[in-house]
Amino acid sequence: MIKTLHTKDADFEAELVKLLSFEQVSDDKLTDQVRAIIDDVRARGDQAVLEYTQQWDQHPATSFDELVLSAQTLKAAFDGLEADVAAALGHAATRVQAFHERQKGADWSFEDAEGNWLGQKVTPLDRAGIYVPGGLASYPSSVLMNAIPAKVAGVSEIIMVVPAPKGELSSLVLAAAHLAGVDKVITVGGAQAVSALAYGTQSIPRVDKITGPGNRYVAEAKRQVFGQVGIDMIAGPSEILIYAEGTNDPEWLAADFLSQAEHDTVAQSILITPDAELVEPFVAATLSMLAGLPKAQIARESVANRGAVIVTRDRAEALELINRIAPEHLELCVDEPQEMLPMIRHAGAIFMGRHTPEAIGDYCAGPNHVLPTSSTARFSSPLGVYDFQKRSSLIQCSPSGVQTLARTAQVLAIEEGLEAHARSAELRISPNSRS
Repeated sequence: MIKTLHTKDADFEAELVKLLSFEQVSDDKLTDQVRAIIDDVRARGDQAVLEYTQQWDQHPATSFDELVLSAQTLKAAFDGLEADVAAALGHAATRVQAFHERQKGADWSFEDAEGNWLGQKVTPLDRAGIYVPGGLASYPSSVLMNAIPAKVAGVSEIIMVVPAPKGELSSLVLAAAHLAGVDKVITVGGAQAVSALAYGTQSIPRVDKITGPGNRYVAEAKRQVFGQVGIDMIAGPSEILIYAEGTNDPEWLAADFLSQAEHDTVAQSILITPDAELVEPFVAATLSMLAGLPKAQIARESVANRGAVIVTRDRAEALELINRIAPEHLELCVDEPQEMLPMIRHAGAIFMGRHTPEAIGDYCAGPNHVLPTSSTARFSSPLGVYDFQKRSSLIQCSPSGVQTLARTAQVLAIEEGLEAHARSAELRISPNSRS
C-alpha cells in the first residue's frame, strides 16, 4: 500500500517531515577510502588509474592505452546502430542542442555618464570532464545532456570517462559520444576517474569542471576535489512530485509516479491532490502496474519507503507544499498549468499539462535532465550552457571619470584601514583636484 497523508490530520506535519527526511549517511570509511584513491592517482597517475580499474571494474586491460577509445571506435558504434535507434538518438540530440543554443551568454558593455566603460566578457571553459555511468547500463541521454551544453558553450575539449566493468560497454553510449562531439573517451570510472580529471595524469588532461552522475564513490570524490575543479552538483536520489486535480487518467499518473521509483530504492515519488476521490483509483493503478515492471522490486521498495499521496484542502495549500519540497521534477496535471506557474518558486523542471510526462524530459524535450535534487532547487538550477562558461567583469576608467570614483574608493579604503588601497586610488586623482 502507498502511504496516504491528509493535511487536515493533526499529525500531518510530523509525517511530512519524516517523509521528506533523507540524508546520505556520513561514512568515514568511504571518505577515507576515496581520499586515499585521490592521493594515489595524484602521485602515480596513469598506473594508479589502471590498477584501480583492474581491481574495481575487473577490466582486462594490461596497459593504460587500452583504456582510451579512438574516434573510429565511437563512429563505428554509431554506424552500427539500428536505423530507428540512430534516428531517435539524432532527434534527441537536435532538440537538446536547439534548446541550449538559446542559453548562450553574450558579452555586453556600456559607458556611464562620466565616460567610464563597464561590461562583461563571457568565456567558455577550456576543458570539461563528463562522467557517464557505464557497463551494460545504457544511458546515452546522460552523454547528450552533459556534452552538448559544453559544446554549445564553446568548450575546446570534452573528456568523457565511462567505466567498463569486465571490459563491457554500451555501444549506444559510445554512439552518443560520437554524435555529441566528445573529444576523448576513456574507459575508467569511480573515484580514480574523478581524481584523474581533477588533477590530470600522464594521459588524462586536467579539466576545469566535472559534470555527470555516478555512484557514492563518484559523489564523494566530486565533493573532495571541488575547489580544485568546478562540479555541477552532488546529486541525491531521483524525485518526482505530481500535482493532479480534475479529470486525470489514473494509469497515466501511475506510470509517471513509477518512472522515478524504478530508478533507485531511495528515489522519491509523491502525488499531491485536493481531490480525495482520485486516491483510490490511482493507488489501484499503481499497484497493478508495479507488479508487471521488470524493476518491480526496486520500485516497490522505493514506493514503500519514500512514496506517498498527499491530500490537501485546496490548490493553495498544495502550492505551499510544492515550494516547500522544491522537487527535482514537478508535473502539473491540470487543465490550465500556466495559471499555476507564477506561484511556483522552487522546482528543477516543470512539466506542464497532462500530455507532458517527465520521461520525455529525460530524453528528448530539449531542456537538460541534470537537475537539482534534495530541495536544492531552492537555490540552484538545471545544468546548462552557463555551467560551461565564466564571466569576467570589464572596467575601464576615463581620465575624467576616475576622479569621482577614486575619491569614493579612497574614502572607503581609509574607513576599512587599507592604506595602500587608498593611496592607489588617490594617485589617479588629478593634482589640481586634490583637496
